[in-house]
Order: sequence, then C-alpha cells, then structure tokens
Amino acid sequence: MPRPAAFFDMDYTLVAANTAAMYVKFLRREGLSSRRQVARTLWWSMRYRLGLLDLPSVVEKVVAGVAGDSEDEMRRRCERWYAEEVAPFVSPDGREAVERHRSLGDVLVLLTGNSPYIAGPLVADLRLEHTLCTRLEVDEATGLFTGRITPPFAYGQGKVTLAEALADREDLDLEASTFYTDSHTDLPMLLRVGRPVVVNPDPKLAWEATRRDWPVMEFGVARGGGPGREAR
Repeated sequence: MPRPAAFFDMDYTLVAANTAAMYVKFLRREGLSSRRQVARTLWWSMRYRLGLLDLPSVVEKVVAGVAGDSEDEMRRRCERWYAEEVAPFVSPDGREAVERHRSLGDVLVLLTGNSPYIAGPLVADLRLEHTLCTRLEVDEATGLFTGRITPPFAYGQGKVTLAEALADREDLDLEASTFYTDSHTDLPMLLRVGRPVVVNPDPKLAWEATRRDWPVMEFGVARGGGPGREAR
C-alpha cells in the first residue's frame, strides 16, 4: 500500500534561520564575497519574508554568478559551513518532529528551494531519506557549474511537481502526508498534502493558516527545548 511521507522545509522550519544570509556572511569571512553582496542578500531575505521578492529572478542571477565554479569545491565548502555555523541552529523541535514521523514509519523528505550543497549536510545530520531541492546544472566533463538550473525550480508549484514525481517513484500517498513550512510561497504544497502544518509563519502564511484553520507551531533553537508547541 502507498506510504505517507513527512515533508519538511528548511529555513525557519528545520533550521531556525535564513541559510542564504548565513552562507553569504560565511563567504564574506572567507574573503569570497563583498559587503555589498552581504547587504544585498539580507535585503532580499527581508523582502522574501514579507512576500515582496521575485525569488525566481533573484535565484536565476545568483546561479548565473557561480558559472565556472567547481561543484566539488562547493560541496566541501558547504559541509564545513554547516558543521561550523548551521548545526547549532537546527531546531530541537524540528529534530523531534522528524523522529516522531520516523517512529510512525513515514518517509522523511527535505523539500527546499535551496541547492543540494546547502541542503545535503542537513539531510545527512537528520538522516532523512530523500532530498527535493533546486539542482544546479553541472558540466559532466569538467565538474563545473554552467550557471543554469536543472528544472523544475523547487519553488511554489515546482515543489508540488517534485513531490508528485517522488510519490510516483516511491509509491507515496500525498493525501496522507504531512508538510511543515514557514512560507506563503509553499501554499501549493500545503494544499496538496492531507496534513499541512505551519511553522514559524511569515505574515502571509499566518493569515492563511488562520483562515484555513491549519495548525501553527513554533520551532525554536533553544537546546533541550522539548517538543514543538502548538501556537493556537
């Protein structure tokens, strides 16, 4: 019989922070980005949280900027970044939610707009089974990024496309599945699963959760914080 899955977003859900901002600050300390790039990323992050950013256009520009960079080097850098800086921001509440779904036998999936290099260390840390994310095209002959995304972009309806393809491959029951997220841009996926759960919502998603009577939870970063609390 088809199995239920538990899908988890990354930023402000399993990780109680904006990883894009964290990463560009890390690059700045490594001498690999400028103050202007840091400021621009923080500005984009604020606008995204408020629902005022054309994210696909921004991501297209950012991905174009890594054309010619080494995939292997990117992977190693992100693994070090995660271990040094991101791991402390992984929510204990999120970890507990993952383990709760594991004990139920649900298939565990990270569903994020981030790249596999940003997402991979978290997946390994939490022992998730699948990663659905935004994949960057790599020239197989050189191992270098081409500056393009391999569609679909894991954003909005693109997340649903990825989840449905996984459901077909792994015989998953999306109507019996759960999705945890903070972002209004994930509304299509929240509507696709049978059990939407809103976590640390942005203003637009908080309004939608109230209107639709969805459960709202707070995932924090305090060590030993215990289970996620239902906010209402």
